[in-house]
Amino acid sequence: MLTDSTAYFSINHPFDVYLSPWDSAKPLPLVEQLSLMLPTSLQLISDVKALESDCLLQLRHLDDDAKTVVEFLKLQSRKIDMVLQHIMAKEEYEGTHYIGKQFGGSGITLVSPTPLELGQVFQVTLHIKEELVALLCFAKVISCSLLEATDTQSTTQYAVELSFCVIQENDVEQLVKASLTLQQKQLKLRQLSR
Repeated sequence: MLTDSTAYFSINHPFDVYLSPWDSAKPLPLVEQLSLMLPTSLQLISDVKALESDCLLQLRHLDDDAKTVVEFLKLQSRKIDMVLQHIMAKEEYEGTHYIGKQFGGSGITLVSPTPLELGQVFQVTLHIKEELVALLCFAKVISCSLLEATDTQSTTQYAVELSFCVIQENDVEQLVKASLTLQQKQLKLRQLSR
């Protein structure tokens, strides 16, 4: 059972993450300042996701006769998502690239070839392609442990857990929604493979 009221469910799923060490002599930016730090492509994705979320909320109140309109709008949304995914794939992000292995609304876990210092704060750019999530936040390393070697892995690797310390509320919502959607997809795949 979760005892921390800010802890969220997290899911194992690969994603791209870029870390830039934050100078501990500088204060962390405020949540309100994060949007000013976003590159244009991330701001575009954030704006599109916010508009889409507001629109879908209003569409839920329509009756059954509007299902055709809703399906058409979902198709249009999917086309926009595909274009944005293409833009994101071409974007060069600031920081060192890592492969994330788990995410949720309160933090991420990634795999690193070197240990990261406990308590170190990073500017994090996170990109989950399948759910069109791209965001900028700040997170602190809360654990770093050596991964056991496997047959396919010949190099030393570390599992690094980071907890968000500055993140916009709508970005937390995006991560929570993405984790739930991906969990549903994983459950459907499991059912089909039985």
